[in-house]
Amino acid sequence: MKKFIVVFTAMSFLITSVSVSGQNASRSTLKNNHNQDGKKERKYLVESLIKIANPVLTALSQNQLVAKMPVEEVAKGREQFTHLEAFGRLLAGMAPWIELGPDNSPEGQLREKYILLARRCLHNATDPQSQDFMNFDQGSQPVVDAAFLVQALLRAPKLLWDPLDQKTKNNIIAALKSTRVITPYNSNWLFFSAMIEAGLLKFTGSCEMAPVQKAIDSFLHKWYLGDGIYGDGPVFHWDYYNSYVIQPMFLEVLHELIEANVPDKAKYEKEEAIVLTRAKRYAYVLESLISPEGTYPPLGRSLAYRFGAFQLLSQMALMQQLPEGVKPQEVRAALYTVIKRQLSAPGTFDKNGWLQIGMVGHQPAIAQGYISTGSLYLCSEAFLILGLPPENNFWEGPDADWIAKKVWGGDNVSIHHSID
Repeated sequence: MKKFIVVFTAMSFLITSVSVSGQNASRSTLKNNHNQDGKKERKYLVESLIKIANPVLTALSQNQLVAKMPVEEVAKGREQFTHLEAFGRLLAGMAPWIELGPDNSPEGQLREKYILLARRCLHNATDPQSQDFMNFDQGSQPVVDAAFLVQALLRAPKLLWDPLDQKTKNNIIAALKSTRVITPYNSNWLFFSAMIEAGLLKFTGSCEMAPVQKAIDSFLHKWYLGDGIYGDGPVFHWDYYNSYVIQPMFLEVLHELIEANVPDKAKYEKEEAIVLTRAKRYAYVLESLISPEGTYPPLGRSLAYRFGAFQLLSQMALMQQLPEGVKPQEVRAALYTVIKRQLSAPGTFDKNGWLQIGMVGHQPAIAQGYISTGSLYLCSEAFLILGLPPENNFWEGPDADWIAKKVWGGDNVSIHHSID
């Protein structure tokens, strides 16, 4: 009997040890899998950006964008603007990723391919002799997308601007200056003229300061409504234009003035601090709008820009200026979830890979009259986080719950207060 008890005890110990060992191995495997979240998500985001970009950049690099790009439009006549829209907006979102440059990794080699494509596209888009030479001065729309093109060049000066041949640089400068015949509307459009002048300051050493100062003065004091929100002009619009245009370009214009060491640099530095504080608050608001399922409210104009609505949140992560208490891993998880949800909707792309009008899939009725195929590529602005290199802390560690996911999951969280 004693012998049986000893054998039974030994077997029980062995089984327990194996069981505990197996549980530990499972926990270790689970932990390792969670630590791969950022790597998996980055891979998906790079693949998604390339899927969106490839039709545009391939066609334009071959001087075939006008010939090959479909033009889905609500109002007639948008075909004269849509190609610059597609190129400028797409490149603005890709630029931080491009600026990482080529390396020996598969992603780095992919970047090299698209860096070369983008440079060729810049040449074709601004060469008056090119089949794909774009409209920079006819109608009012070109000032909008010339500004997005400048945004791209300022976000990737080492890889997109510096290596260009002098003829292409001259063509780009001429194209940007030609937009000066367009008077911007008294709204977020003020930042388009300001952005172009900031680019000219960077590329030529001089610019017209009147449009820049008008944009700064209007939004800094006259149109700021409080709690991180600007009116789009003197009237409040409940939409995502604070993220589509106003706050990202406000930060970038001020940055370029400070970098250029203009005479009023100290004043602009103080203003930049104010604008950054407001941007952090609005970034918090944006993250709060993302539901646990990765949806967000369909509010206001230009919903066909899809997840471009989260440009500012992505920009704050890129700048490593997220609001206090907001982890990079929660922003990463939130943006990934939103982007994947929208891109997975049937009808987002046509059979040849071009974006189609809609917020979730193909929804032509959601578009305003100024929306056409090219407009849709503003969605690329959500990919600014790819400008953070793979080894950055942003891509490390397991996913973290974002604000709404914490609250609706029952977590005991402290919510931020409003600001002045």
